[in-house]
Amino acid sequence: MTETILLIEDDARLAEMVADYLGGFGFAVTIADMGADGIDRHTQTPFDAIILDLMLPDIDGLEVCRTIKAHDAVPILMLTAKGDPMDRIIGLEIGADDYLPKPFEPRELLARLRAVLRRGKKPVADNGALTFGRLTIVPDALMARLGERECNLTAHQFNLLMILAQAPGRVLSRDTLMDRLKGTDLDVFDRSIDVHISRIRAEIEDDPKQPRRVITVRGAGYVFAREQD
Repeated sequence: MTETILLIEDDARLAEMVADYLGGFGFAVTIADMGADGIDRHTQTPFDAIILDLMLPDIDGLEVCRTIKAHDAVPILMLTAKGDPMDRIIGLEIGADDYLPKPFEPRELLARLRAVLRRGKKPVADNGALTFGRLTIVPDALMARLGERECNLTAHQFNLLMILAQAPGRVLSRDTLMDRLKGTDLDVFDRSIDVHISRIRAEIEDDPKQPRRVITVRGAGYVFAREQD
């Protein structure tokens, strides 16, 4: 089945080049040169993935991403000419699945697009378990397993791990994590998210000092890695 891509990009020459290139690999690409038009098109006929420019004439690309992700988990690959790393952090935090600065090589765009499409199709086991490489998380059993070893996590730590694992690739701030943990006993759940992240890493990381599953984004929060060994 042909995969459909919505390209929201106001640079007509670049948009046509990208559409032609991706078309040569079997993708069906629709171009929108305004953010509002892109939102409307995806609402009317959902696409398999969206390539979204950060700088648009009418609506900021971050707002377009936030609006779409509020209602749909469609993979979004953001493009930007800006070099500020904060753009990348903000984009990922509001739901973008990947980020590619301009100018870019078409082959890298193709590789990243294929990657976000593949991630969006991550299978979930029949028992509701989430599998990330050697790490398996079973929500119903409040249990996580690394390979054959069951991880020793408290209920609070398991809840924190689940929040991160259910938003792979997204940067979650400490305030966001605390907000999503409402309903737990926050007095018991220590005032420091960092302490619990450290204890989670001790159980799910092969080397807690060099984490590859729960990663710190300095000044922003934590992100759960999408692809793991």
